[in-house]
Amino acid sequence: QVQLVESGGGLVQAGGSLRLSCAASGRTFSSYATGWFRQAPGKEREFVAAISWSGSSTYYANSVKGRFTISRVNAKNTVYLQMNSLKPEDTAVYYCAARPNGAYTRVEALYDYWGQGTQVTVSS
Repeated sequence: QVQLVESGGGLVQAGGSLRLSCAASGRTFSSYATGWFRQAPGKEREFVAAISWSGSSTYYANSVKGRFTISRVNAKNTVYLQMNSLKPEDTAVYYCAARPNGAYTRVEALYDYWGQGTQVTVSS
């Protein structure tokens, strides 16, 4: 069992930056592929970025490519999402998710564990 807790959300002006953190419990988290998803008001949850268990491979949605960077420090059981050049359309609740013993993926249904989410609001 893994518990995920996101932090780092907040209010920022367009063009600004935020770094989200996803802290995990459990000694085996280093073997879990991890993803970030987001859900804007009135919209379905969507994929943002994913990272392999080792951190050697990453995958991004086209809408954030070149602006967001996903990374992880397994010794700290933490995955990060650095968000730069933020836009109002990035406003959403951001969730991290983890899946054991699997490849990283953009498919939401393949993730077994989810955090409660952290709000990111970008003002214009």
